[in-house]
Amino acid sequence: MRMQENFTGCQVLAYCLMDNHFHLLLEIPPMPAEGLSDSHLLKRLSTIYNEIKVAEVNKELKEARRRVKEGLADKSAICEIHERFTGRMHNLSQFMKGLLQKYTQWHNRTHNRCGTLWEDRFKSVIVEDGLASRTMAAYIDLNPIRAQIVKEPAEYRWSSYGEAVGGIESNAKAARAGLVRAWGAHEGKEANAAYWEGKIFRGYRNMLIGTVPKCTSPNKKDKEELKRRVMEDDVISFVSMLRYRIRYFTDGAVIGSKLFVNQAFEKSRERFGSRRKDGARKLRGTGALAAEFLWSLRDLRT
Repeated sequence: MRMQENFTGCQVLAYCLMDNHFHLLLEIPPMPAEGLSDSHLLKRLSTIYNEIKVAEVNKELKEARRRVKEGLADKSAICEIHERFTGRMHNLSQFMKGLLQKYTQWHNRTHNRCGTLWEDRFKSVIVEDGLASRTMAAYIDLNPIRAQIVKEPAEYRWSSYGEAVGGIESNAKAARAGLVRAWGAHEGKEANAAYWEGKIFRGYRNMLIGTVPKCTSPNKKDKEELKRRVMEDDVISFVSMLRYRIRYFTDGAVIGSKLFVNQAFEKSRERFGSRRKDGARKLRGTGALAAEFLWSLRDLRT
């Protein structure tokens, strides 16, 4: 997973590896407008290829640049070398393809077997930053609690939170950086482990083990107050809701504010029938507690 992250430029914000499946919260940033320099490309290649392969590509790049400098070729020769690899970067499908293939190869080699390993194609949901990404990260880290494997999320080693609080320091930094980004991307927080201690750690821990009061008053002011308190870093969480399986988080297609979901709907309007006027659908069933704050593109049966 980390190898694919470093190669593709995609950022793992939260994860949980279970016995027969896994969950990832990924950020897929666009490729830099100026592209990658040769040195940056080679650095990325070194995360998944051996030294011999990287040296071959380096030699090929140097030769192409020499030919361009001498007027024997144009810059497209250099671009062609880059494009052999950059087509697999900054792309969700390519990230998952590489991850699943490499894990299958390792698993088959380790257990002396052959053939496919995964039952289905992966599912993906678009998640808005802010409350939606915080909630999704916590939902992912609470998987072992829902499965009754552990009683405290920090006890589960194979999760972003477990690694962030109890992992080897070098690995813990990557997990903390991802959770920092999941928590504060809407505030411009970069994926930097230095921000983890203090406010963000307390706020995220409260999302995992805190309690949630229900807003029974129809008064708009009261609802806004509850929303404000939920968004604050150290007050309230959705933990009572997140301890149940919520289909919207795996099958909802888009999760976020009403405005965000409606904007996603408009961008893919042709996929829906003419009778549908908007995209945002309230969460129901086990997700009903978040119905005032989070919306789904799909209207699922409870």
